[in-house]
Amino acid sequence: MVANMNKKWELFFTFFKIGLFTFGGGYAMIPLIHHELVEKKQWINDDEMVNMIAIAESTPGVIAVNSATFVGYKIAKFWGGLLATIGVVLPSFIIISLIALFFENFLAIPLVAAAFKGIRAGVVVLILNACLKLYKKSPKTALAYLLMALALGLSLFVDFQYLSFLLIVFGMVVGITSQMIKRKKEIK
Repeated sequence: MVANMNKKWELFFTFFKIGLFTFGGGYAMIPLIHHELVEKKQWINDDEMVNMIAIAESTPGVIAVNSATFVGYKIAKFWGGLLATIGVVLPSFIIISLIALFFENFLAIPLVAAAFKGIRAGVVVLILNACLKLYKKSPKTALAYLLMALALGLSLFVDFQYLSFLLIVFGMVVGITSQMIKRKKEIK
């Protein structure tokens, strides 16, 4: 019982640290999530990480929250999922609440404005790093390359509010369809 309670709080503090030390949202969190959950804690493996990101992206909500809920539930069921989710959200909530109190004055400080520009550049690098890690773990098939090229091309050249959602749904449908065809061929 005590060990199980310790695991729940370990989930909370691990995801609190992820939430506290990651700027730029869910995609920027992926390298830190991978380091903490796969390499350090070994709560999930690389394949589960890729599946977790796919599930977190294809369900409503923020990738960090969905990932925390997924891993927390896997490790310690309901309370693990709840504490991991609270842990990843709490740092942002605290920081945003404090910034909101002093927002006008906060952005007027030249050092703060410069810091935000630097953070933006760093976030781009973190997102690219996450993309490269996902690419390394992704299947290297003609269909996968076609989907990647299609998603990249549409993302760069089409300005549509729901494009990301449609690309995720389209990729999900293509993936399910291709797996069904593959299984039918294996059965014959």
